[in-house]
Amino acid sequence: MTLNDELLAGLGDSGLEQIAGMLGTDTLTARKVVEAVSGTIVGGMARNAEHPDGADALRGALDDHLDADPFNGDVASLTRDGHSILGHVLGGQGTEQAAAGLSQLAGVDTATIMKLLPLIAPMIMSLLAARATRGDMDAGAVADTLDREQSAVPGGLGELLGGLLGSIFGGAVPQQGGPYTPAGERVQQEREVAPGTSNPDW
Repeated sequence: MTLNDELLAGLGDSGLEQIAGMLGTDTLTARKVVEAVSGTIVGGMARNAEHPDGADALRGALDDHLDADPFNGDVASLTRDGHSILGHVLGGQGTEQAAAGLSQLAGVDTATIMKLLPLIAPMIMSLLAARATRGDMDAGAVADTLDREQSAVPGGLGELLGGLLGSIFGGAVPQQGGPYTPAGERVQQEREVAPGTSNPDW
């Protein structure tokens, strides 16, 4: 199973119905939007993990999310955690770019996608953490897993998400500096910060 398959299984019919209600659409469309959102997050993680420092930071972060249960967590805490994750994965401006691109792809307004992204991000982290623990993966193995996950995205969607991620990362390998620092100097300055914090933790 791919991470997206596990995500959909974790959400179940009731979770998809809630997301469909948030999006103002049917569950079939909600499923497609979730797939695009999860593909973007996984792709962002993969881009960051291309750099050894990023891969090491991700592997350490996964341990912190191993015991989390985002599928049954309250929305407020889930959103705070999600914003912190997205800040490391995509950066503030990158998250906005992702939301705008996904909005055009899915036909859903950008503001709604911005609400969905931080809900899905902790779920992906938790699922990846469980997989890494089961497989006793080191940082390199996690990076390889993310590469395979990207390759598993269906062709048309994969191409669209590849273009979206390319516009965010500029086709560059993430720079050194902090965990999950996406390419470009803008990212360090514009990372999302969880409310009430000055330096978000994993």
